[in-house]
Amino acid sequence: MRGTRPDRSGGGWYAVMSSPSTPAIRESAPVEASPPSPLRELFALAWPTVLTMTSYTAMQFVDALMVSRVGSLELAAQGNGGLATFTPLSFLMGVLTMVNTYVSQNLGAGRPRQAPRFAWAALWMSAFGWVLLLPYAASLGLIFAQLGHSDELVALETRYGQILMYGCFVMLMTRGLSHYFYGLHRPKVVFVATVAGNVTNIFGNWVLIFGHLGAPALGVEGAAIATVIGTAVELLIPLSVFLGPKMHAELGTRDAWRPDWRAMRLLWRVGWPRALTFGNEMVCWSVFMIYLIGTFGEAHNSAGWIALRYMHLSFMPAVGISVAVTALVGRYIGAGQPDTANHRAWLGVRLAMAYMGTCALMFVLFREPLAAVLIKRDDPNADLILGIAMKLLVCAAVFQLFDALAITLSGALSGAGDTVWPGVVTMITSWTFIVGGGFAFVTWWSELESLGPWIGASAFIISLGIAFLWRWTSGHWRSIRLLEPTEGELRAAAEGAVVADVDPASGPLADRVLTSRQPGLDEDDEIEQETTVAGAP
Repeated sequence: MRGTRPDRSGGGWYAVMSSPSTPAIRESAPVEASPPSPLRELFALAWPTVLTMTSYTAMQFVDALMVSRVGSLELAAQGNGGLATFTPLSFLMGVLTMVNTYVSQNLGAGRPRQAPRFAWAALWMSAFGWVLLLPYAASLGLIFAQLGHSDELVALETRYGQILMYGCFVMLMTRGLSHYFYGLHRPKVVFVATVAGNVTNIFGNWVLIFGHLGAPALGVEGAAIATVIGTAVELLIPLSVFLGPKMHAELGTRDAWRPDWRAMRLLWRVGWPRALTFGNEMVCWSVFMIYLIGTFGEAHNSAGWIALRYMHLSFMPAVGISVAVTALVGRYIGAGQPDTANHRAWLGVRLAMAYMGTCALMFVLFREPLAAVLIKRDDPNADLILGIAMKLLVCAAVFQLFDALAITLSGALSGAGDTVWPGVVTMITSWTFIVGGGFAFVTWWSELESLGPWIGASAFIISLGIAFLWRWTSGHWRSIRLLEPTEGELRAAAEGAVVADVDPASGPLADRVLTSRQPGLDEDDEIEQETTVAGAP
């Protein structure tokens, strides 16, 4: 059995050539070298994730549709309040996506019983993050008041955002467990949970927004309450499966419930660039929608949210494909099959581009009826909002194929553990085009009104798609190693092994174990076994 480790003093790689008495340490069979149908394999994993994202997006769309029947001001308040909520949450959500990477790589390496510790790490990190975000929730009113919005809009968006923030621990835990099941290649659990949660949410909207079944008509505030209740239902289903007797017997899911600081540190070590990427994008889009678009008035703000709702219907299924690609790339890299991982990534890219290219045509050909659906007919600004929204849908159509590239390849890079470079590039391009370009259009080409900042946002997505395409084809991700040895592998290696220089890419990672302690390395170095900083150039 062969294994690798880095010499942190700057030397080469080492391999372990175990003695015949050293036991083979695998918990399951390795990934098949040549699955019968790559498309069937991707589809089996992707369809539940795509339907999950589609269901979630449909719920958001129905949310917006119901709120729009109350008024365009409430629609803008829902969008602004939701964006202000998801901006801080997105930092932690970026870290939680790495649960998928670690779980899938351990699965591919034949060590699925290592997976639950990362699920528990996600749950604990969600609880800690919620406590830290409570002061931000309390200050939302002061933040909105500084943006020049009307008093009525500030009151509505503040209440909507605060309700979501106070219940955000449910949302964070749900996302963490979802990525656990994605990485374990069991996305149907997440799909069932999402559908149940969304049905609960929509029913709650009907009751609480409009005041049915004897409940008070709470408007946009009722939409926020229904979202929290629906998300709680969405959490209970995967949590019950995770803690249930069948999965506990299979993987020991209840045994790792105590805070595992090491697992949290591993998630953070590789996930912090994803945290910055997610959080930074949300900050930029918040500036874009709440400030830059808001500069031109509430009609432009409402039209912008109409365009974004349709963009969600376009890119969220592509996100589902991306999540499936992350799990497949991670699994095959864990099994030492980078060429197969590369093939699955490109297969996912083609599927995402086919779907989003179709959406682009729909945005152009049916822009008027699509926009009209989300506009209240007796709204005094209905015609103005419709005209703006139609232009923005055409603008969104331009970058759909590039968005498909960026979304899918981002998932592939994440599955390989390549997170630093994509995070840095995303930060640079988002601030350059979304914020910098948006301010430039507002300042020097104000006659374009809100279309100007949207052109800047389009440039961001196009440049990001091209950058991620280059990064993936450069092949740097092939040299990244994430998995550390288990205690069983350490014990097996200690029974007797010899050291020899080898290529670190030789053989599946599950077939590599750590040799006895090397000179100059302390015990913590020996155990941690991070073989590279993920994504470092």
